[in-house]
Amino acid sequence: MERRNVGILGATGMVGQRFIQLLSQHPWFEITWLAASDRSAGKTYGEACRWKLDTPLPPKIAAMTLQPNVPEGAVGELPKIIFAALDAEIARELEPKFAAAGCAVISNSSAFRMTTDVPLVVPEVNADHLHLIEHQSWRRESQAGSHPGGYIVTNPNCSAIGLVLALKPLEERFGIESLFVSTMQAVSGAGYPGVASLDILGNVIPFIKNEEEKLQEEVVKLLGTLDDNHVEMLDARLTAHCNRVAVEDGHTECVSIKLRKPATYEEILAAWAEFQPLNGQHLPSAPDQPVEYDTAIDRPQPRLDRMRGKGMASTVGRLRPCSLLDWKFVVLSHNTIRGAAGAAILNAEVLARLGKFASVKKAEVRGAVYA
Repeated sequence: MERRNVGILGATGMVGQRFIQLLSQHPWFEITWLAASDRSAGKTYGEACRWKLDTPLPPKIAAMTLQPNVPEGAVGELPKIIFAALDAEIARELEPKFAAAGCAVISNSSAFRMTTDVPLVVPEVNADHLHLIEHQSWRRESQAGSHPGGYIVTNPNCSAIGLVLALKPLEERFGIESLFVSTMQAVSGAGYPGVASLDILGNVIPFIKNEEEKLQEEVVKLLGTLDDNHVEMLDARLTAHCNRVAVEDGHTECVSIKLRKPATYEEILAAWAEFQPLNGQHLPSAPDQPVEYDTAIDRPQPRLDRMRGKGMASTVGRLRPCSLLDWKFVVLSHNTIRGAAGAAILNAEVLARLGKFASVKKAEVRGAVYA
């Protein structure tokens, strides 16, 4: 695999910091360009960023000068792979500019997730939806001009990702008729500084703006079927309650499900255990087991289970009959790794495997295991 230069939009925010943490030792990608808002552009990253993660800020990154958040403002060569960690309103304006400039924009924003020709992707669930990039106007216009084809690919809402990993093997084997989901979402999902301490400590906030709507519409697109240039949404009913809780990292979701075909306890556990759709592709960020079942009566728990699969696995537990629907269980996933930056990086790895990045001559990849 060729080693490619990448840039990060919104580099100083919490998701931008996760991108830096996960990419700083990545064998396929090299951070060469960082961008932030006007108030930070021109400063070094170390000067502009309040680093909040539990690993040190890499000195090389700290010394990099932040660029303006526009493709035409790039000093030096603009990387053709851009990881975007922008608020939706800003992303709606900026991401198409980078796509039109010939960049592959791997976005964590909600701005274009439900756009017809923009793939919303969790690789283990619906990697085939990446074909939608070929229908994007940015890609066609770029290919017709002087740039290699640009495009936008998105990853879902942080609560949707862990959930659909658990749902996909069930949908494949048994079908899904209806779902009831109640989430308990970590404060890191609100960014930094996030929710005020006097609001969240010793409390539960039963409202996260637009979260229930995002979860409900994104799940049926993720589990939908690709039909050439659009996605046929999954024909299932889904309702969600989304709550903010006093947990640092890790979203917990209580799920009740009605299946289209009867399934036993053992058959459901087998579906999760045998779900390994990316095995053999040697993607650096892909967990060996994307869905891990824990048999303990009181698991999963955010503190104990959020880092399974280096933060990229979805942990399921407490499978039991549901007196209202068919079955119920608990799902846990790390919201800023699997639910944000890590999800976007895995999307980029799949795109690299598919040959969707322009070929470049770069330094050899670290570690022959990924070649």
